[in-house]
Amino acid sequence: MTMNTTLPTLQKSRWSLFGGIHKQREVGLIVIIALIFVVMSFTSPYFLTWANMKAMLLSFSIEGIVVIGMTILLIVGGIDLSVGAVVCLSMVVAGQLFLSGMDPWLASLAGIGAAALVGLLMGLTVTKIGLSHFIASLAAMVIVRGLCMIVTQGTPLSLFTLPVNFKFIGQGAIWGIPFVIVLFFVLVALFDVLLRKATLFRKVFYTGSNERAAAYSGININRIKLWVTVLTSTLAGLAGIIYMARLGSATPTFGVGMELNVIAAAVIGGASLKGGTGSILGAVLGVALLSIVTSSLILINVSVYWQELIKGLILLAAVSIDHLLNKYRAA
Repeated sequence: MTMNTTLPTLQKSRWSLFGGIHKQREVGLIVIIALIFVVMSFTSPYFLTWANMKAMLLSFSIEGIVVIGMTILLIVGGIDLSVGAVVCLSMVVAGQLFLSGMDPWLASLAGIGAAALVGLLMGLTVTKIGLSHFIASLAAMVIVRGLCMIVTQGTPLSLFTLPVNFKFIGQGAIWGIPFVIVLFFVLVALFDVLLRKATLFRKVFYTGSNERAAAYSGININRIKLWVTVLTSTLAGLAGIIYMARLGSATPTFGVGMELNVIAAAVIGGASLKGGTGSILGAVLGVALLSIVTSSLILINVSVYWQELIKGLILLAAVSIDHLLNKYRAA
C-alpha cells in the first residue's frame, strides 16, 4: 500500500528533473538545426528552395511514423531491430494481395495486420518466455526478412496499377502540402498528447523508469510491454503501406538498415536506451536533424560512404550523451 501512494510522487519528482533535461535537449536540437540552416543557406542556393524543403519533409515524415513507435518502445525499456523488415513485410503482403485481385484498401489492412501480428508474437516472446526485446526483435528481423523473400520469391512487385485514390496517401497533397506530411504531424500531435495526458501512456514511463516499483504499484508491466511492442510494429506497417503507395512498388529488400536510422533519431531526440525518458517532440527533432544532415551532405557533394560515417558519429555522440545522463540519473 505504501508503494501505491509514494510511487507517483517519486516519479513526478524525477520527471520534473528530467523533463527539464529533455527541454534542454530539444532546445539544443533546435539550435543545431537552425545553425545548419544558416550555414547551408550560404553554402548551397538550393537548400532553402521549396523543392528541397518538401523533399526533406517527405523523407523524414514517413520514417518519422516509425520513429514515433520506436520512441514509445524505448521509453518502456525496449528496442526493436525488426522495424525495417516489418515495413517491408507490410508492403509485400499488401502488394501481393493486391496483385491477386484484392481491393487495395483491404490488402493494406492485411499488410498492417501482418505487421501487428509480428509485434504481438515478438511481445509474447518478451513477456511470456522472458527474452529481451533486443534478442526477440533480432530474431524477428531475420524471420521477417525471410518471409518477405518467400512472399515475393525474391522479385520486386510492380504496383503501378494501384488506383489513383489509393496512391493519394503516398503521392497526394492537401492545399499544396503532401498528405504524408499532414498525416505525420497529426500522429505527432496525437501521440504527444497521449504521452503527456493519458493514464495508460503515463504507465509506459512508470514501467520504463522502474519496473519493480511499477509492478508493486499495481501496473501490469507485461501488458504494457506487449501493447507497446504491437503499437511499434503497427506504425511500421502503416509506414510500409505509405511507402508502397508512394513508390508504386514493393521490394523484398526494402528498409534494410532503416532500424538503425530510426533508433538513432529516437536517441538523438532524447529517448533513453535504459528506458523511462523520451518525448515525441524530441523524436521529431531527431529524425528531422538526420534528414537535414543527409540533405546537406548531398548538396555539398559528400560521398555516400562519408555520409554513413558522419551519421554513425552523430549516433555515437547521442548514445554517449544518453549514457552520461543515465550515470547522472543513477548518482
